[in-house]
Amino acid sequence: MASLAFVWVATYAALGLWVSAAIPFAYQVASAVSIYTFARTRRYRLFRRSQLWMSLLLPFALQWSLGGFMTSSAVSLWAVTSPFGALLFVGARQSVPWFAAFVGLVVVSGVIDPTLASGAPHIPRGVVVAFFALTILGVATTTYALLQYFVRARERALADLAREHRALEREQVKSERLLLNVLPEPVAARLKEDEGIIAEASPDVTVLFADIVGFTPLSERLSAAEVVALLDRVFACWDALAASHGVEKIKTIGDAYMAAGGIPLPRADHAEAIADLALAMRPEVARCAAGTGSALEVRIGIDTGPVVAGVIGRAKFIYDLWGDTVNTASRMESHALPGTIQVTQRAYERLRERYELRPRGTIEVKGKGPMTTYLLLGPCDGPARPASRDLRDRAAQSHVIATADARQTPASQKTDNRDRRG
Repeated sequence: MASLAFVWVATYAALGLWVSAAIPFAYQVASAVSIYTFARTRRYRLFRRSQLWMSLLLPFALQWSLGGFMTSSAVSLWAVTSPFGALLFVGARQSVPWFAAFVGLVVVSGVIDPTLASGAPHIPRGVVVAFFALTILGVATTTYALLQYFVRARERALADLAREHRALEREQVKSERLLLNVLPEPVAARLKEDEGIIAEASPDVTVLFADIVGFTPLSERLSAAEVVALLDRVFACWDALAASHGVEKIKTIGDAYMAAGGIPLPRADHAEAIADLALAMRPEVARCAAGTGSALEVRIGIDTGPVVAGVIGRAKFIYDLWGDTVNTASRMESHALPGTIQVTQRAYERLRERYELRPRGTIEVKGKGPMTTYLLLGPCDGPARPASRDLRDRAAQSHVIATADARQTPASQKTDNRDRRG
């Protein structure tokens, strides 16, 4: 606007209209001063207010000095940039008074126009027409420049908002993934909706405990990084197996692993799913330990029955299970023979129709007393056979188990870090 004012200053000075030439010249000088002051002081509010006032008042002053709308080529149209500027750089509500002032000055100009026209100076018609065109083009260009600034600023803001939204979504996905690494998906969904206590009793669940036999002596021979890497490989394989069999990993305790079927979502075949998982876990341990030079084995304990499940803690919270079923499954693992899967009578009743199980006999279980237990061998190839096989088979199996029991370190001599009290 200050640059275009040179045309008005030069033309009106050439016509001898010094007052009319002085008004746009004053705007140029004042604009230069205000821009310089803003550059030095960074007082944006003072700069903005001075520009809005000059843009509003000086075009009308120039029009009145020239004798009204006709002879001035409606130069007051420049004043509309004031409410436009207020709208873009001050705010929608704050721009209303500026627009009202513009409307008021237009009304005043219309009222006094006949009086001003009677004393208007002579300006060649060609100059009037040329200034009409310059006024229209100048106001349109200035308005377009203001709208360009606004639209570009809005597009930058929208682009920044879209980037922030994408970054927020990525962080939300990470947080969701971390939460699902800690909690089952249905429990995580409940926790996000309800910050209260999450607990439920499940009447029919199968619990599995697995422990790597001989891992403690092996960890003394390996470096810390190798120990963690080996456990990570084993547990990662077991996690994948748990997911593929549709059972829930509960947690790891040292080199032990806990999983459950039928929770948090109930399923009719939870015992079978846990049995399939247990049978698949043993070869994975051997495969993962192949590079260590040691043949690792796993022992697994399984029990079926009621449990209580819930989320405990506010920091580093955990989804856990409690009850006699959990304790008994842990005892089945700690009293199991290396490389075997030991199950309770309750689990046996659920599995015997589809899996081959052999009785281990009655063993003394810490905290439980004498218990009848069974060894899970694999799925049945044909029709299920009763656990009470012919006497010769039973005697041979009993001899093998007795020999292994004699070699096994008594469970009572091993500190059980997983001793659970339901």
